[in-house]
Amino acid sequence: MPNATKILQADPAGFAAAAAIWRAGGLVAMPTETVYGLGADARDDLAVARIFEAKGRPRFNPLIVHVPDAAVARALVCWSDEAERLASAFWPGPLTLVLPLQGGAGISPLVTAGLGTLAVRVPAHPVAQGALRAFGGPVAAPSANPSGRISPTTVDHVLAGLSGRIEAVIDGGPCTVGVESSIVGLWDAPALLRPGGVPVEVLEAALGAPLAVHQGGGQLIAPGQMASHYAPGAKVRLGAAAAGPGEAMLGFGAVAGDLNLSPSGDLREAGANLFHHLHALDATGAAGIAVAPIPEVGLGRAINDRLRRAAAPR
Repeated sequence: MPNATKILQADPAGFAAAAAIWRAGGLVAMPTETVYGLGADARDDLAVARIFEAKGRPRFNPLIVHVPDAAVARALVCWSDEAERLASAFWPGPLTLVLPLQGGAGISPLVTAGLGTLAVRVPAHPVAQGALRAFGGPVAAPSANPSGRISPTTVDHVLAGLSGRIEAVIDGGPCTVGVESSIVGLWDAPALLRPGGVPVEVLEAALGAPLAVHQGGGQLIAPGQMASHYAPGAKVRLGAAAAGPGEAMLGFGAVAGDLNLSPSGDLREAGANLFHHLHALDATGAAGIAVAPIPEVGLGRAINDRLRRAAAPR
């Protein structure tokens, strides 16, 4: 276990240092356009086990593997026409595809939680790209935070939750999308497994068909499906017009608050601010966080998904 977490610069020397740590079985957090991810060599059982240990993450919850381009992804999973269509439209970007695992791909079974499918993504962030290309292999990387807590969108968020548990974090500044990737399952009829950075309507337009919504049936088949997730220490109350006693208020649009996700009602701005504002309000020591209503359209679906999980019983 590392004694101190190093901060690496977002330059070729930092990328080389991150790659060396990954090759040695260590953990390095890196920024993506969505949130900071906690990366390890996806082929190394012990390294992947350390991800679960550092986060306190249950091992039945599978991980996303990050790769630099679609060509690397095709070597890991059984590709399909739908995968090609979505990858061509949205990679690199905030979209994860879940496909049947290729035989002999060499991915640790801890990554897939023993399932026959693998979640893969090509991040758009230049720092993630630089680190992945320096490493030259698949990197398993869930969000770089204690399991179930608010996702990290800055280096400070990562250090607040994981300092001393991981070897390093690459400082790439704040994340721009702010909510995790959309996840689409493609081993059967295309299905939405988690709303995220690419709106459902946009995904369906690219596919030319509606996405089924997977109900899960109690089994986790993709990351981000835990009922309680993304939670601050404070209790979260949704659909609020104003804060109650002891609550901090997270506003949206015309509904004012201690902080406002987007005074203009811009869902992209709201997504980028979501986890940052939850961290900030939780740090005030308020007993609860009241959240203004968010429209259930576009990126609002992903924002509301995160908020419902944050408000769920723990």
